[in-house]
Amino acid sequence: MSRVSPVCRRAAFALSVLLLLAPALWNGFPLMFFDSGAFIEQALTGGFVPERSVFYSWFLALFQLQLSLWIPVAAQAVLAVWVVAEFARAVTPDLAPERAPLRFAALVLALVLGTGLPWYAGQVLADILAPLMVMSLYLLGFHAASLGRWKRAALMALAVLGATSHASHLGLMAGLAAATAFAQWIAPKGAGPRPRAALPALAFALSLVLIVASNFARTGEVFFSRAGSAFVLARLMQDGIVKRLLDDTCPEAGWRLCPHKDALPRTANDYLWGEGSPFWALGDFTGTEDESRRMIAESLRRYPLMHVQTAVRATLDQFRLFSTGDGIEPQNHLLVPIFAKHLPGQLASYNAARQQKRLISFAWIDPVHLAVGWLAIVAAAAVLARTLARPRRDWDDRLYLPAFLLLALLGNAFICGALSNPHDRYQSRLIWPVALSVLLLAARRGGRGGTA
Repeated sequence: MSRVSPVCRRAAFALSVLLLLAPALWNGFPLMFFDSGAFIEQALTGGFVPERSVFYSWFLALFQLQLSLWIPVAAQAVLAVWVVAEFARAVTPDLAPERAPLRFAALVLALVLGTGLPWYAGQVLADILAPLMVMSLYLLGFHAASLGRWKRAALMALAVLGATSHASHLGLMAGLAAATAFAQWIAPKGAGPRPRAALPALAFALSLVLIVASNFARTGEVFFSRAGSAFVLARLMQDGIVKRLLDDTCPEAGWRLCPHKDALPRTANDYLWGEGSPFWALGDFTGTEDESRRMIAESLRRYPLMHVQTAVRATLDQFRLFSTGDGIEPQNHLLVPIFAKHLPGQLASYNAARQQKRLISFAWIDPVHLAVGWLAIVAAAAVLARTLARPRRDWDDRLYLPAFLLLALLGNAFICGALSNPHDRYQSRLIWPVALSVLLLAARRGGRGGTA
């Protein structure tokens, strides 16, 4: 198939970017989340916020959020479309924008209508970087030879940005880099291009070093996270393990939570963010870090089976929870003071947006997205099962891609569900790459692109 003109290719790319920004444009302002304000404030004032990555704040600052939050959000959409284009070029080349611009734009439109992709691309939050990190790792691990030096470097930078933007992203990267190494180990010689784990492993190493180095530069201490133990303890509190530990050990153990054992917050969110929570009275993330770690260790020693049971339940809950729109609601009590202080020129537009007026409903969107999500998961599992069942197995995207993305979903469900607390947005943000991959593999099977 002959290549189309550069004008058509660029027009398809630009149209795809606009499609990804459609919900935010319709809203009248970039979509916001409860955490958006902390990232904005950190981007403009610096400092150390234990529970928020400085790297996403630096991303916002790089794209001049003080001029307009539309600039970093547009950058997110451009990055997302670029990664989708690279994915299409690698998996099903005949759907790439330089070969079939209209079909590429139609592919993006399908993702816009059927998944949560545009709601994350248009949001001031690092969630969009999680799927882009996963897709970048796949390209680096399974298609690096066809990418070229500059694309490999760009995908490496994007993967590192994604991993450093949230602690859960780094854990997911570690698991996927290990999975790529396993694929490299088991792939037979002569069965096509072999997976290569070197670049994903390098991305993980760079991300870990950058996180520790940034923490040291801002605090003078060497550590990975000051907030992880609090999130784990909050989930254990929600699942009853903390209450049992306090009942069994107080007052002898001397936990500072002992006086609160009969009035503990009922949910993890209530503990971490609720008004009047003992978490804030005891010193929030930095003040409770040591005791949280010791309580987690002691509860693991005393109740290992209870830990396993609750972790499995939380993982399964997280795997099935992927409704779109989690947290896309007014957050004026948190964000208005931040806008008034740091971005006063954007406050009027923020207040006028549909989100702040409660005019966004997901009543008809969620059923569509949930149906598409489950269909994509089932279809990916079916492709994987069929490939594994063949006497002469295909050692290519038909095996690696569904396995890689299903593993990403499982790993993400464990990291976010068992080590934090299940929320729809954690899993929803990773559903659209699965849907994209199913569409690409289906198009290739239909004889419209790609090679076996």
